[in-house]
Amino acid sequence: MRSENRIRRIPFLTVVSSLALLICAFAVLAADDGRIDWEKARELLRKQRQGQSLTDEEKAYLERAKKERAAGRPGRARPQGEGRTQRPQTLKGKETTGMIPLTELVDGAYMGQRGGLYGKGRNTPPASHQAAAKKVLGEIRPLDADGKPSRDGRIVLLSLGMSNTTQEFSQFKRMADADPNKSGSVVIVDCAQGGQAAAQWAYPEKYKRTDRRTGRQRPSPWVVMDDRIKNAGVTPGQVQLVWIKQAEMGPANLGEFPKHARVLQENIAVILRKLKDKFPNLRIAYLSSRIYAGYAGGPLNPEPYAYESAFSVRWLIEEQIAGKPELNCDANKGKVESPLLLWGPYLWGDGVKPRKSDGLVWKREDLAGDGTHPSQSGRRKVAEMLLKFFKTDVNAKGWFLKDAD
Repeated sequence: MRSENRIRRIPFLTVVSSLALLICAFAVLAADDGRIDWEKARELLRKQRQGQSLTDEEKAYLERAKKERAAGRPGRARPQGEGRTQRPQTLKGKETTGMIPLTELVDGAYMGQRGGLYGKGRNTPPASHQAAAKKVLGEIRPLDADGKPSRDGRIVLLSLGMSNTTQEFSQFKRMADADPNKSGSVVIVDCAQGGQAAAQWAYPEKYKRTDRRTGRQRPSPWVVMDDRIKNAGVTPGQVQLVWIKQAEMGPANLGEFPKHARVLQENIAVILRKLKDKFPNLRIAYLSSRIYAGYAGGPLNPEPYAYESAFSVRWLIEEQIAGKPELNCDANKGKVESPLLLWGPYLWGDGVKPRKSDGLVWKREDLAGDGTHPSQSGRRKVAEMLLKFFKTDVNAKGWFLKDAD
């Protein structure tokens, strides 16, 4: 008798088909190997930031990418310090992001933030802040080694920042020193340093670094600053101006916007107070945010973090205008904690899409192999923007030029 529980014969072709499907499935899994496609993740993030809807599958993929980036798991590049030599690589990157330069975001908003360098769609200081700038500019004059007015004295302009900053500012210094229109009283000293981002400047004892070549602990960036000022033949009492361009290393680890931008803002605020304590005659800090980073292939400081760093700068200036005590620059209003804050040149443009105001573009060749640091052409672009700014801006040319209008 045939049993109801007997094993049925399975057709041979069915067995072969099933095995083939199983083999294909294993092949797909082996090819996927669980790694995140960071180009895909960046594209999904861009779509999300621009208000485009994502499918449930895309949302899950993006969430997994964020968690892996924050945890530093295998499958993504290890965060590297600013200024480190990175392995040469060829990156395709993004030629544009679709984000709008802050200077052009006049009537629109980004993640709930209005545009304009000074907020509310404005690219120039409000009347009260411009009046404060005019007063401070009138106090800038050549000073002797003791910081007292002297016809033969010096007006010292410093830079402070990370590797990108020193690469760009050192190029600017060479161009400015050769410019016949620069005032002979102005001495330019590059104090920006590779590997010294905002957190390292704000809390040097907490973020001590080791020199990879010697294995020794690197000195505080403030100590290096002292040495460079001394070697330039000037004194702390003659320092009256500073250009600051800062960033954080691996900002994705600090949280999504606005969290990481707030961290950068707070660290720059600490740096400003330290600067004012160190240089009693420091009058003005010109602030800039980062250049385009859409070609970046690692987590050091890619987009949209480079773009979003502009809000850190703007928030600082807005808080000073609003009268925040920790950023006070007016002795009539209490203890002076900070120099006057103004925008320097705004350096970000959306890749190869020309900026409306001046046609600025950032091509792949303007960035080095890592897509984060500027190449020679990129450094020159920033240097030229800096030189133009100091020669033409109403809040700079008076002390920078030999024969200001």
